[in-house]
Amino acid sequence: MKKFICYILVAVACIAQSFTFPPDDKPREFVVEGIKVIFKPSVKEIVSARFFIKGGTANYTKEQEGIEALALSVVTEGGTKSLNKTAFATALEKIGTNIGSSTALDYSEINLSCIKDFWDPSWKLFADAIVNPAFDAKEFELIKGKAVSAAKESESNPDVHLKNKSLENTFAGRNYSKITTGTAASLEKLTVDQVAAHYKSILGKKNAFIVVVGNISEEDLKQKVAAAFKGLGAGKTLQPEKKIEFKPQATIENRDIATNYIRGLMSAPSMNDKEGTAMMLSTAILYDRFFVELRTKRSLSYAPAVNYASSAITNPYALFYISTTDPKQSLQVMMDEINKVKNQGFSEKELKDMKESYLTTFFMGLETNDSQTFTLGTREVAGDWKKAESFMSDVEKITVQDLNAVFKKYSSSINWTYLGKESAVSKDDFKQPQLFPDNTKISPKK
Repeated sequence: MKKFICYILVAVACIAQSFTFPPDDKPREFVVEGIKVIFKPSVKEIVSARFFIKGGTANYTKEQEGIEALALSVVTEGGTKSLNKTAFATALEKIGTNIGSSTALDYSEINLSCIKDFWDPSWKLFADAIVNPAFDAKEFELIKGKAVSAAKESESNPDVHLKNKSLENTFAGRNYSKITTGTAASLEKLTVDQVAAHYKSILGKKNAFIVVVGNISEEDLKQKVAAAFKGLGAGKTLQPEKKIEFKPQATIENRDIATNYIRGLMSAPSMNDKEGTAMMLSTAILYDRFFVELRTKRSLSYAPAVNYASSAITNPYALFYISTTDPKQSLQVMMDEINKVKNQGFSEKELKDMKESYLTTFFMGLETNDSQTFTLGTREVAGDWKKAESFMSDVEKITVQDLNAVFKKYSSSINWTYLGKESAVSKDDFKQPQLFPDNTKISPKK
């Protein structure tokens, strides 16, 4: 066992070393033609590049939810003004290059992954897709049809429906109430002209930045960025929404299904803050407690969860989740564990053990250049890409007092959403965290 642990630690050290460079080879930033570029040299033969567009759900209305995801799908799959869909896909396939996209609550991104030997033609295709998408009407309808079918399938999935409803309930009337991939109804109304106009409106130097990790030269990258994006307009700068206080409430949606689904959201600090790092660790420890109490001891659920939603940047939150046939008992056990932490805190041993496993998972997740561009990019959206590089030391600095203080501070109220048999619960089952008199012991109810 000791030998196995040593192997794991050596592997993690190697990965950490690949992410943290010597002083002259560390990640760096520079501005080319008005666009910020974050570049990290790498000895690996895969080059990863991402073109980030800030704003996410702030870029469109509730009625047009899904428009940005659809636009980026058309950009990366529908061909360019110089290459139709088939020719573009064939060119990528010949050199083993992948170009794709993703959308989130606070940003969208177009990504490239290629072999170093084909970096030049791959970048050319990448830049062509971003700057000169065709938005061909026929290809648009095909891609839109796939998006509508996917949305219909998602709407019938209880987990996806619960996630969307919990965000709509918690952030009613605000950006996070918008479904990034859209609904079948919202997508069906969109036209090629609307989607093309939306893409044009978000494509600007003030709203974008580029992240590249690979075995290429800085000078080569600067030349490519300058040539590709010198004609790009300035665009607009968005003002982020102010954080909101979460309401202590419960929404029950009746559905006759075998398993009942519960999701609770509570406010959380920004991931780039010291409190954010503490919240990540505290939710990870509480995740383990949920697993023991809800699954191992009581078999109430196969996969209870507690997570810090790192994708939520302007309005960060943590979440509690369970799917169960006994929602009443599950809610009681969940709240008992939440109140235990709020009143009695975590232990030094829990923090020590979690630091080791958390950092192992973090660095193993950075093994690929693709994962590194993603991490650098999301940290930049949150305000500072350098926090990705300092994450290990940030975690090591966290004390158990930090954990307990941040959880007590942010666990004042939970916005609960329930999907399942209405007869199995009542509003009174959805309790709120409490602070008890000193020395009060909290024993989970059987």
